[in-house]
Amino acid sequence: MFVRLGIGAGALGAIAGSAAYGAKEILTRQAAVARSRIGDPLGHVAPSADKVYKKRYGESIDLVLLGDSIAAGLGADHPKHTLGGGLARRVAKHTGRSVRLRTAAVVGSESSVLATQIEGLPSTYRPDVAVIVVGGNDVTHRVPTADSIRHLSEAIIALQELGAEVVVGTCPDLGMLRQVPQPLRALGSRASRQLAAAQREAALRHGARAVSLAHVVGPFFITNPDEMFSLDRFHPSTHGYKRTAKAMLPSVLAALGHHDDLPFGHHAPLTL
Repeated sequence: MFVRLGIGAGALGAIAGSAAYGAKEILTRQAAVARSRIGDPLGHVAPSADKVYKKRYGESIDLVLLGDSIAAGLGADHPKHTLGGGLARRVAKHTGRSVRLRTAAVVGSESSVLATQIEGLPSTYRPDVAVIVVGGNDVTHRVPTADSIRHLSEAIIALQELGAEVVVGTCPDLGMLRQVPQPLRALGSRASRQLAAAQREAALRHGARAVSLAHVVGPFFITNPDEMFSLDRFHPSTHGYKRTAKAMLPSVLAALGHHDDLPFGHHAPLTL
């Protein structure tokens, strides 16, 4: 749904690495078709949304976004419409506190880059809550699930050591990318759903919260693709990010102690 096709479409054929030679040839051609359909209309830089939201509220909450292009907000038409901007505004409204947003996410990142994003934070920085959205590029680049989960787990632990509550948005279902032909799309769907399940398990095991993006926002992208997708038909539009921020909000508020009744698709560790 949200992978960066400047990388993703060229790499999607690799998803079927174990297929027979003839099948690989078909998938390679299909990846080329997808790449030609999409192009690169969004570029590689997301709007910069970092600032203090609702400064007049005082007693700020520090929110950090880590991960890939979804976390960075590529496709939004204004900084406040990125995932981070949308979450910051909503958290401020519901808590009555200002929110200082920091975006460490980088377009095109795989899970292995999370460590670098955390290391790039100021040495004195202590976020209250960290939101991680990553995984699409792991799928398209055939990163072994065990490696992706190891990097995610290490990132969760490192953020917790900084004092942050962690919320993981699991890998979206790549089967919603209608620009990708079959059977390539089905293979991407299966791989992304498997990674999402493993991410959820890892997050809960390490005391973090998990939000299944495929469940909480996926149906909107299926039924309203023209509204939910941006120009490249792969990344969310402003409206898509609005839906995603709204859908993730309950777990972010719960991590801050402001929400107890979690809806479908939200998962809290059993120890909480």
